[in-house]
Amino acid sequence: MKVCYPGTFDPITKGHLDIIERAARSFDEVVILIMANPRKKCLFSAEDRKRIIEESLREIGSPENVSVEIGSGLTVNYAAKINCRGIIRGIRAVSDYEYELQQATANLMLAPEIETLFLIAKPQFSFLSSSVVKEISLNHGDISTLVPACIVDKVNRMIQQGNV
Repeated sequence: MKVCYPGTFDPITKGHLDIIERAARSFDEVVILIMANPRKKCLFSAEDRKRIIEESLREIGSPENVSVEIGSGLTVNYAAKINCRGIIRGIRAVSDYEYELQQATANLMLAPEIETLFLIAKPQFSFLSSSVVKEISLNHGDISTLVPACIVDKVNRMIQQGNV
């Protein structure tokens, strides 16, 4: 079964990578789908995020069944366009579940043939989000345990240049 894991991934975190690795073990093909979110101001362009994700995947020795694409429009429509049968979503807390349930229900109404599949965050990542990474970096904290080593300097540089 081919699935996609949509998000802004700005920046990708070790929590994201954990979900990707777990999904790759469970499904035939996993497409990391970089989607625009007009409510978020991104540090990196979609093309830069694609390169950063690919670099991060190489660093962890990602399985060959994982690829990265840049999508647009409704996630469920893009998933259908690339023949995905499922949408992977990570759940960190009850508040995530409430939001994700609403999105999953809307997607089910739009494309009943595409399932939303929730993966629960490991406890060590239950607090972790791209926003947390940005906040810590903005305040000169150490993000090296939160994001792949290959992107620590890139993230800190963008934050310190005032791109938040």
